Amino acid sequence: MQRRFELLEKFLVNFLKDEVYKTSLTNAIVGLSGGIDSAVVAVLAKKAFDKSLLCVMMPSQFSSKESITDAKELCEKFDLRYEIVSIEPMLKAYINGGMNNLRIGNLSARLRMATLYDISARENALVIGTSNKSELLLGYGTLFGDLASAINPIGDIYKSDIFKFAEYLGVPKSIISKPPSADLWENQKDEDDLGYTYEQIDKVLEKYVDERLSKDELLDMGFEERLCDLVINKIYQNQFKRKPPVIAKVSQRSIGHDFLYPRDVKM
Repeated sequence: MQRRFELLEKFLVNFLKDEVYKTSLTNAIVGLSGGIDSAVVAVLAKKAFDKSLLCVMMPSQFSSKESITDAKELCEKFDLRYEIVSIEPMLKAYINGGMNNLRIGNLSARLRMATLYDISARENALVIGTSNKSELLLGYGTLFGDLASAINPIGDIYKSDIFKFAEYLGVPKSIISKPPSADLWENQKDEDDLGYTYEQIDKVLEKYVDERLSKDELLDMGFEERLCDLVINKIYQNQFKRKPPVIAKVSQRSIGHDFLYPRDVKM
């Protein structure tokens, strides 16, 4: 396991450098939530960019106190340059009594990403994503919110492996030990929303996605049918979140159809 994480760390640090530097930029920016995913990404980005990395904490009136204290602890341990920009004024200007938690949560995620992209323009930096493979497959994220980024180093790592990787990287115990939460409203917990632990969900995802087993094969292995249905349905229901907007083809060469240059193509 140690050797595996050593190789993974080296690969991802080089991945970050390659993907940022090929754009002719030299700076990177990460939204730091106090959670484990952004902590892992921040540590990797620090190793890749050192002082050229900026971490931004964006609390709201609904954020827990721990989200800031834990994020600060990470910054102090790894000497991360950071700033704090509250989205509370923007939320207060828009929300009203008729909005439920889901709408407020999605709006919060999009305000944070809009803020992060604005600061990235000021810093001439590329936004680094923090969504893991479990979240991407389940669609557990906000389109144009926390799912937005220029590059993502952990999008192919399951959440249950993120915990182990974080421990290897030296992420503080205060971050590793707390229940996963998007911190979108008071006492919100990811696993409460999903109804299962990430450990349970990731076992099904790995078998269904990576090993390409069918639902019947999963049931034969002893997996609960309700869990299998939840995972499989979410994968297909949220495919639209993993794809760029579909463009109607009405000309000879259309973006996304037959105009398919690599994103880093040069003259």
